[in-house]
Amino acid sequence: MNIIISTSKQELGQRAAALGADLIRKAISQNGEANIIVATGASQFEMLSALIEEEIDWSKVNGFHLDEYIGLPVDHPASFRKYLKERFVDKINPQNFYYVDGEQDPAAECVRLGDIMKNYPIDVAFVGIGENAHLAFNDPPADFQIKKAFLAVNLDEACRTQQLNEGWFNGLAEVPKQAISMSIHQILQSKHIICSVPDERKSIAVSKSLYGPVTPEIPASVLQNHSSTYFFLDQESASRIPQSQN
Repeated sequence: MNIIISTSKQELGQRAAALGADLIRKAISQNGEANIIVATGASQFEMLSALIEEEIDWSKVNGFHLDEYIGLPVDHPASFRKYLKERFVDKINPQNFYYVDGEQDPAAECVRLGDIMKNYPIDVAFVGIGENAHLAFNDPPADFQIKKAFLAVNLDEACRTQQLNEGWFNGLAEVPKQAISMSIHQILQSKHIICSVPDERKSIAVSKSLYGPVTPEIPASVLQNHSSTYFFLDQESASRIPQSQN
């Protein structure tokens, strides 16, 4: 587990993107292509902005994203497909990008994506963690055992409130109660994981995830068990890290 603390969100994003880009280039050099996972949300703004400026042969990159609300139209401001298409995919034109379509039958969509992922072992996963320490949309208590690549999940109120407070919805009643999410097991199959987590509101989740017990009640704590995970924090998100670890 590697922890890199930056002085600002912009620096955090640049450092996370620089490492991610280096790992992508190495995968292309070794395998002829690279396979990545990309997260969404406010925590990823700076990282994605920096990543698209990196010198990468995107025509040799295949991408997946972590999750999508069930039943939310693709043109809704909170749609993760819309977020990634506008902020990332249309700017880089990758070889392939496989979106999670929450407007389709959830069970069938999970099977479809799982079948595709079998052909693309992930080199680099760009992820964040939630205020409730969720990883993707695996809210606590997360299922650490399920082997499916994607699953339909229920979203807890803390998760839905975070989405509201980040400005994606006008009221809590508008926030969907279910989503399709990549599983914990599938995320952990990634060769490298880059976890970008700015902001003081994530500081408790960060401290518990990095230094608490590995438990489904703190889903992101499972990253402690991954051999190549990099946590990129800013001063605010790192503010509750135990003093003995500083």
